[in-house]
Amino acid sequence: MYEDTIAAISTSLGEGGIGIVRLSGEEAHSIAGTFFRGKLADRRLSHGYVFDPETGEVVDEVLASYMAAPRTYTREDVVEINCHGGPIPLQRTLQLALRYGARFANPGEFTLRAFMNGRIDLVQAESVLDVIRARTEASLRLAMHGLDGRLSNAIKTLRDKLMFVLAYITARIDFPEDDIEPQDMTGDLDQCLQEVRTLIASAGAGTVFRQGVRTAIVGRPNVGKSSLLNRLLRQERSIVTPVPGTTRDTIEEVVNLQGVPFILVDTAGIAYSTDPVESLGVARSRRAIEQADLVLLVLDTSEPLREEDHVIMGFIGEKPALAAANKADLPLSADLDGILWKIHATSALGDQGIDGLEAALVKLALGGNVVTSDFPLISNPRHKEALERVGDCLAQALAGLSSGVPEDLISIDLTSALSALGEITGKTVGDELLETIFSSFCIGK
Repeated sequence: MYEDTIAAISTSLGEGGIGIVRLSGEEAHSIAGTFFRGKLADRRLSHGYVFDPETGEVVDEVLASYMAAPRTYTREDVVEINCHGGPIPLQRTLQLALRYGARFANPGEFTLRAFMNGRIDLVQAESVLDVIRARTEASLRLAMHGLDGRLSNAIKTLRDKLMFVLAYITARIDFPEDDIEPQDMTGDLDQCLQEVRTLIASAGAGTVFRQGVRTAIVGRPNVGKSSLLNRLLRQERSIVTPVPGTTRDTIEEVVNLQGVPFILVDTAGIAYSTDPVESLGVARSRRAIEQADLVLLVLDTSEPLREEDHVIMGFIGEKPALAAANKADLPLSADLDGILWKIHATSALGDQGIDGLEAALVKLALGGNVVTSDFPLISNPRHKEALERVGDCLAQALAGLSSGVPEDLISIDLTSALSALGEITGKTVGDELLETIFSSFCIGK
């Protein structure tokens, strides 16, 4: 348990119907009781008033709840004061809490205390942030799988198997005189290695759901990039005119395509121009390609391909991409034999081929993997890196077993693997890593 009591506003800044000031710590009840006029009963929502004890001025009419440890989010005493959701009553209430003994909470400190006090593990703590930042229903389900312990249980099961093998090896090393029954360590370790590799293989899809897919829509002027963006968004976001070069800057919007969040970037048409504004737009379009996870190349197939089309293809290079053969409602005049990427005929004017294009974008983003709802996905790069170290250690241990390496060296590999697994759930983690993880949280959570 922490000795000090923390306080923060736990709802978004700005105007709203309700705003919450949260306190957590041993003195939460007594501090709140100093400026709350009402009864703070355990697990009861109490009507009352926040007032300034020095002046007697009423700050706000509120509802306050008190929850005694350990059955709380942080496993500490918690008080939550539901104020009217304007910035002034919230700030005044928070300042009173700080004046009478609370400390202003650091980013993510409430969740950090939940972790440090054993209510949740580190995977679940990180999943809290993923729930907050979820952009689609599928992203939310993935985050909830982490929060409800699905991934943690998989890691725990794997860790228990390795602990059993390590205990067996340690017993053979420490008690060579005992007649310990032989055990097939190779089969057990190989099974663990395959489980680790399965989890690592899920990281691509998991990261896509968690972070989204940055997709640059590129092409020369007037091929229908902005129209295609509008169709994918199902709204008129970009200005569309018959005049080439209408879009002179990049436009970003997030869209949910079959549960996958795509950050669509509509770029300026790439062409040679002496106009300094257009040239700046073209430079930004090239940067958008470089920064994108994948590229949607838009071609006007109602006319022959131009030199600019081939130049843009060169800009894309090895980047994952799809080609949209746009204006498919008009007769085909373009020779598409030299296109390196899968081509989808579309007409942004009449929605022709849009559903197929969406499906192709999702398939490319997920690498063709089929994502099942009950399998734990690795969506955090930190988890993937730790699992890769686990896999390396297990592969080295298996190689050592097959070549007759002494068992004490095998035990070193297994100990390292267990340590890496512990980093994922927080069993073996340093203060610096915890600070890095929780600093990305919002204050109040």
